[in-house]
Amino acid sequence: MALQYITQCALIFNIAFSVIAHGDHQQKPLHEASDWATKHMEEEHHIGNFDPGAFFSLHDYDSSGAWTADEILRTYGLEDESQKDVPKAKRDEVVNEIMKLADADHDGQITQAEWMQFNKDGGKLPDFGLGPGHHGDDEYEYEIHHFEKYHDENTREEDLTHPEDIAHFKKHDQEADEEEKQEKLNRMPIVEQNIPQKFRRNS
Repeated sequence: MALQYITQCALIFNIAFSVIAHGDHQQKPLHEASDWATKHMEEEHHIGNFDPGAFFSLHDYDSSGAWTADEILRTYGLEDESQKDVPKAKRDEVVNEIMKLADADHDGQITQAEWMQFNKDGGKLPDFGLGPGHHGDDEYEYEIHHFEKYHDENTREEDLTHPEDIAHFKKHDQEADEEEKQEKLNRMPIVEQNIPQKFRRNS
């Protein structure tokens, strides 16, 4: 997971022509006339200038050279916790519509060649009214949507007092506590007398 996150971050910096620097809050405002992909890149990745090939690679999460249904759902943020209540019918609509637009050979996936042709023909990703498409992990989403907007590299730990900061670090603490509990359980010796008879080995 960590390696995948690092790879995604490196790709973002490699493809970006203009990226908002950490601590710089002068992000170019989103224009209503912008297509969904442009809004997504500006809001989710802070990239204002990109080409179709870069967009495809950034959202080809397994680097297979093709988008699957799962990757389309992830790009539109439908695997994010905030979208857990979106009904299956809507999820199916998103996948079916994107496949209908760009899957030229109807094999259930969109290759980079198909994507490039789709763009060459003037195709645009539709906005399904689901927001900008959150698809990073918790750390990335906190960094992009909160820390960069309200803090900077000079922020001290005691200054992280916004509700978003408190919730973020509370979750960190909870995860650390769970890991510690699990480690203690893993170190505990197995007491045979505590095992129900039916599960014991017959000697």
